[in-house]
Amino acid sequence: GVVALGAIFSSIWIVVANSWQQTPAGFHIVGEGLAARAEITDFWAMVFNPSSMNRLVHTLIGAYILAAFFVMSIAAWYLLKGRHLDFAKKSFTIALVVAAVASIAAPISGDLQGKKVAQTQPAKMAAMEAVFETGTGPTPLYLFGFPNASEQQVNYGIAVPGLLSFLAYGDFHTPVAGLDKIPRPDWPPVAATFYTFHLMVWLGGLFVVLTLVGLWFLWRGTLFEKRWLLWTFVLAVPLPFAANQLGWVAAEVGRQPWVVYGLLRTSDALSKAVVASQVLGSIIMFIVIYAMLFAVWVFVLDSKIKQGPDETEAVHPTATSGTIFGVAGLRAGTGGASLTGTNDPEEKE
Repeated sequence: GVVALGAIFSSIWIVVANSWQQTPAGFHIVGEGLAARAEITDFWAMVFNPSSMNRLVHTLIGAYILAAFFVMSIAAWYLLKGRHLDFAKKSFTIALVVAAVASIAAPISGDLQGKKVAQTQPAKMAAMEAVFETGTGPTPLYLFGFPNASEQQVNYGIAVPGLLSFLAYGDFHTPVAGLDKIPRPDWPPVAATFYTFHLMVWLGGLFVVLTLVGLWFLWRGTLFEKRWLLWTFVLAVPLPFAANQLGWVAAEVGRQPWVVYGLLRTSDALSKAVVASQVLGSIIMFIVIYAMLFAVWVFVLDSKIKQGPDETEAVHPTATSGTIFGVAGLRAGTGGASLTGTNDPEEKE
């Protein structure tokens, strides 16, 4: 529980800092030119900047979805293999309920965040939906398509008329500002923003469907007889990882060409004391280090899953699952170790 709480507190300040870059508030600029810097004038205005709380809630919801699917994947594997059945059923049931609640909450928090983006970052909103021209009437929302920035159109697009207007402004008639209102040098990369955002949304919809189907069979008392559904949950565990990463890519690529939106361009934020080869070297170093850590994590996780729950901790599977939900989405390695380090006395091999 303490580890989970620490991870959540850590995420708060990370998201606050990132949100300030997206919607800066509570500061003033001191100096001019290259010597200019931002100084905080109102700490709480900086913390509760226009996008921080919506972004934080959405991030934590995504973390709980990931954690719940992580638990369900391992529990479903035990059920399919006929191991640790009592522990696996309890863990899967708790995780399924958490996943369903979080999956339904995700589009609600996402809608609130989207409305804020329409107000504070119109270029990002236009790129997310490839709105190249500002219309005079309802703006459609694309469900699918291939944006073409050079021709300023969406090829093979399937759209719902007026839906983007409704999601952005609460009515079906207000036009959403297009990229034609934004100077071309200030456009985000449209295709990358569009694809990552839409893939995240489609995956979010899939999570809702999967968890509601699972709850239906749980209510019918036949959930653990549906091997095809259990296999689906075993294999679905990479999808929440992907959805979380896609959301961050959409947020960060959609912010371009700004490091601090509207104030500091990415091209002006480069250090004059660091050359390109040093940046490349540090990136390669981090890739190698994290690849090694990932390999160790996979090895430890695999051994823990094969070992199964310990007798001493299986007495309280609910408490163990609670720890997982609090931290796995933010630190998947810690979550995996916590889950698979629990045990069921009935299933010793």
